[in-house]
Amino acid sequence: MERSGAAGGWVPMCQRVLPAHANHRGELSAGQLLKWMDATACLAAEKHAGVSCVTASMDDIQFEEAARVGQVITIKAKVNRAFKTSMEVGINVTVQDVLTNVEKIVSVAYATYVVKPVGPEKIELEPVKLLSAEDHLEHALATERKRIRLGYQEVFQNLMQESNKEETFEEEDAISADLTHVQSIELVQPPHANHHGNTFGGQIMAWMETVASISASRLCRSYPILKSVSMFKFWGPSVVGDRLVFNAIVNNTFQNSVEVGVRVEAYNCEEWIQNQARHINSAYLIFNSVNDKGEQLTFPKIKPITKDSVRRYHGAIARKRIRLARKCMLSAKEDKPYDLWEKSNQAYMSYSNIATLTYLAAKTGWEITSTLNNIKIWTREDGDVLSFKVEMQVKTASHVAFSVLSDFTYCQQWDKRFLTCEVLQAVSEEDKIYYVTSPPPHMSGHQPRDFVILVSRRQPLEPSEPYIVAVKSVTLTSVPPSSEHCRSEILCAGFQIYSDSSSSCRVYYFNQMTSSLMPHLAAGLTGSLNTVEDTALECIKFLELKGSKC
Repeated sequence: MERSGAAGGWVPMCQRVLPAHANHRGELSAGQLLKWMDATACLAAEKHAGVSCVTASMDDIQFEEAARVGQVITIKAKVNRAFKTSMEVGINVTVQDVLTNVEKIVSVAYATYVVKPVGPEKIELEPVKLLSAEDHLEHALATERKRIRLGYQEVFQNLMQESNKEETFEEEDAISADLTHVQSIELVQPPHANHHGNTFGGQIMAWMETVASISASRLCRSYPILKSVSMFKFWGPSVVGDRLVFNAIVNNTFQNSVEVGVRVEAYNCEEWIQNQARHINSAYLIFNSVNDKGEQLTFPKIKPITKDSVRRYHGAIARKRIRLARKCMLSAKEDKPYDLWEKSNQAYMSYSNIATLTYLAAKTGWEITSTLNNIKIWTREDGDVLSFKVEMQVKTASHVAFSVLSDFTYCQQWDKRFLTCEVLQAVSEEDKIYYVTSPPPHMSGHQPRDFVILVSRRQPLEPSEPYIVAVKSVTLTSVPPSSEHCRSEILCAGFQIYSDSSSSCRVYYFNQMTSSLMPHLAAGLTGSLNTVEDTALECIKFLELKGSKC
């Protein structure tokens, strides 16, 4: 059975923060906010699906601002993309001071919801109707975020192995983690559930935040403040009448922050008697704490004693590395490059590569500067950043153009600005790191240039979407700059390839650079606009030659 997708657009919820919603500091409690976020996102999911939906997971959440009593919280949610039976929902939370009218961002989050069939028929979701440029952008990036979710566990296990080798436990004043263990039991009643009797995911999140904050307070002797959450993952449902057992314990501390792990188990009446638990949820909550002056407090060190506490100790280290990588990499909108290639950030670096190119392609304000035969060139200036776009009409199937352009070892055959190009790391089928050398600019006194670049490729999931080849510079500690070359940087570059027919396509090339690189722009696709046309013509010829042999 299919359900037609609702038109795109935000589902809003506005709430004034009342004393009943606040903690002892007069600030909106994180648990209450999580309940509101989940309720709003669920409404957006059900608006699209046309049937009841339940929370499957919520990605890492960062809380940037606190809302106080009297202020207005606005939560907006919309479905970014539908994947057959699941949906990614984007959530934006802002706080407004009614006296000053100042509005600040509290959090931006992404959640996954799944449909809950009423009968035996499987429900397949219709695609989201995209109404704006922002809709198209988030729709494209939702696929990348799904890749990160699916690959999270593999990245985590790799980092766990590294953490096990590095960390020792020799702190004399360290506190046993067992002293922070807190257990709480909640009975799911009708107000905690939807009309089908399933417990609201946001209610479970709120209960988890409460028990986690009590656990953290046993270390800081103060009132901890929730700053972020590492992935709420729901493994199974709970219903009205279930007993939910929450177990919270501090996993590790990091100077001014502490990670608390919470495990949730559910029991119905029979399971309660027989002590047969259902593991329905786990999450990791990160707190800090401040004194009366607003200064951050330092948490004491944790000493793991049991085998399980050692595992949790190392797990917290691995998750912190992932959080730091995520914070650096998911800043494509703000054009803040971060290029150190590590195990902890490979998935986020690939995401950032694709996202940065997608954002650049979606920007407005392009001015056409040249039209010649099957080639058009646009430029766009934004402060000290100059970007250009080249459109090429190619009589070659799009999949052939994609195969050729995503293999940078071919570049020497159509772009004479590539002296050498070798693969340093084949990270996956879709991500490779290359080392490229290029002749010096046509100016005296300059060295030949070299680049270490990440090339990320993606095939479209829908006919209207492009093939993508994204390029950005990365830093490999194993390939430091040398005295023979001037190490250069590519901020953002790459190709988008749209299919026009079975034997033709449109290839768009993008490149973004800062004013500091302008003196070096002498030739090739990274050069002046005059020679860009020549290089584009060579690219078209090469692609059509390859296409004729297929």
